[in-house]
Amino acid sequence: MIALGWSLVIILFVVGMIGAVYPILPGVLAIYGAFFLYGWLISFEPFGVWFWIIQTLVVIVIMVADYAVGALGVKKFGGSKAAIIGSTIGLIIGPFVIPAFGLIIGPFLGAVIGEIIIGTTWKKAVSAGFGSVVGFFASSAVKIVLQLAMIIIFLIWVF
Repeated sequence: MIALGWSLVIILFVVGMIGAVYPILPGVLAIYGAFFLYGWLISFEPFGVWFWIIQTLVVIVIMVADYAVGALGVKKFGGSKAAIIGSTIGLIIGPFVIPAFGLIIGPFLGAVIGEIIIGTTWKKAVSAGFGSVVGFFASSAVKIVLQLAMIIIFLIWVF
């Protein structure tokens, strides 16, 4: 049971880290779920109340930062709420429509289309699109760092 538990935990960690960049996968929730899976299949004994408080706070920070950093990228480059909404839709739909490059092209086009719909000039719309890509990369970097911190905290607590 221990080997199965560790195998599933590692799989969830990998899925979580891939999800930091690929929004179709659960990302931080897969990592958080790995902690519960470890507890159910191996033992909850290593985890105290502080472990759960710290990890839950990190999950909340990641979820808030994911949206906020992406939106900040769009805003910083002159985008409006329409660009933020378009970028988010593009981020979700992009990987399905253009599998290899949808993570970059989707948010860009979504932000540009969002701006064009509300009557923004092409130059400003393209700038907002560029901001959505910058925001996506910045958001992914933040998620990767914080999710790695979650895994390291888990390993420190377990060992």
